[in-house]
Amino acid sequence: MTVLVQPVILCGGSGSRLWPLSREHYPKQLLKLVGQHTLLQDTALRLAGVGQGDGATLVAPILVGNDEYRFLLAEQLRTVGVKPAALVLEPMGRNTAPALTLGALAARADGADPVMVVMPADHVIQDAAAFQAAVAAAVPLAEAGKLVTFGIQATAPETGYGYIRRGAALAGSTGFAVAEFVEKPNAETAQAYLDSGEFFWNGGIFVIKASVWLAKMQQLQAAMHSACQAAFDARQADADFVRPDKAAFATSPSDSIDYAVMERLASAAHNTGEVAVVPLAANWSDVGAWSAVWDISPKNEQGNALVGDALAIDTKNSLVMAHSRLVACVGLDDVVVVETADAVLVASKAHIQKVKDVVTQLKAKGRAEASSSRKVHRPWGWYDSVDMGERFQVKRIVVKPGASLSLQMHHHRAEHWIVVQGTARVTRGSEVYLVAENQSTYIPLGEKHRLDNPGKLPLEMIEVQSGTYLGEDDIVRFEDVYGR
Repeated sequence: MTVLVQPVILCGGSGSRLWPLSREHYPKQLLKLVGQHTLLQDTALRLAGVGQGDGATLVAPILVGNDEYRFLLAEQLRTVGVKPAALVLEPMGRNTAPALTLGALAARADGADPVMVVMPADHVIQDAAAFQAAVAAAVPLAEAGKLVTFGIQATAPETGYGYIRRGAALAGSTGFAVAEFVEKPNAETAQAYLDSGEFFWNGGIFVIKASVWLAKMQQLQAAMHSACQAAFDARQADADFVRPDKAAFATSPSDSIDYAVMERLASAAHNTGEVAVVPLAANWSDVGAWSAVWDISPKNEQGNALVGDALAIDTKNSLVMAHSRLVACVGLDDVVVVETADAVLVASKAHIQKVKDVVTQLKAKGRAEASSSRKVHRPWGWYDSVDMGERFQVKRIVVKPGASLSLQMHHHRAEHWIVVQGTARVTRGSEVYLVAENQSTYIPLGEKHRLDNPGKLPLEMIEVQSGTYLGEDDIVRFEDVYGR
């Protein structure tokens, strides 16, 4: 009998430790940190080839993510040729256990009972073949009813990870029973764990049959299971999006997969033997801080990882990322420099975990840089606020082929549009007309208007706004293909 292997990708998390590149409205799973793909794209492509010739069939992934990122998630998968089976939109964050429960309910919606490979969208795994081999070892265990987690082969006495202590070897498998999960240790304890050879890092990747997960949730977290079931039963669907009921989901407690289920089943006092661990040595990283990005990045002879227009003189063991201008460093050691269009981070690698404190302070001061960057992504493309002053703002706007902005109106600003590349189709009041390259048009204050790209190439234009108020909330939408 063929086993269905169902990837379930959990797309939550804000990645505040990777500020200023990662922002609340554009978190780290959407970024290209290493290689040509974003972390989400790499996760979606990671299982390609699993199931070939070993009695398993890989099916399309289910994504569970934030409603705010729905178009970004869908677009990133589309660009790498991955069509999800479902994109389940959490009405609000409730941690990973409810998220996985929604994913399991979606996996069972058509009557199937697949083995789920549960992966966070924001990890890096550089050895895909080793990861697929670990999945192949875990699937039979999960099919037999085990709740399987991957134990990352520890290479250093890390104090930032939880650990898994292995128990007895499982017959006919590379896996082990889990003796216990342990919390993040101090440095001395972490060294003892490493020296013993009995401990793995807890990487937060799981292989579990959908029905088994739901049964354990019902047994151990009845309120959470009931809330998720009610929310899923009352779901609505549009396009590729599945929307669980907000009111029902809001009643769910918040907890992680480990705390809600795995650690309870493997506790020292009540270990049921149902939890297994499969070793994974695949150059894994949770990319939890800029120091981790430096660890996994290609480096020159001085140990520097240089990205973009970066110049390093008498500098070593540093990460320098330039995204919008030249960044030159002189005489630095063990430093992280990350430059974006609206913010620059300079930090010692020894104190890199405190980057999250920067975000906390920015939020306390009401600074937009905590949540948004200058470049803002929309379902139709993106815009970059190039310049701003009293009563004016200049934006660079790119509209994807075939995409359309909403039919809208502004109370407080007029807009001038200059087409740099492509052709714009403009609706202005009762008029509909084309604007070609090097041509411009004017949208008066209070006029209904729409911009769309009828061509096969991206439309690029400059928008100059002028008026008494230029905030993004000065917008009245009359029609919107994206349902905003």
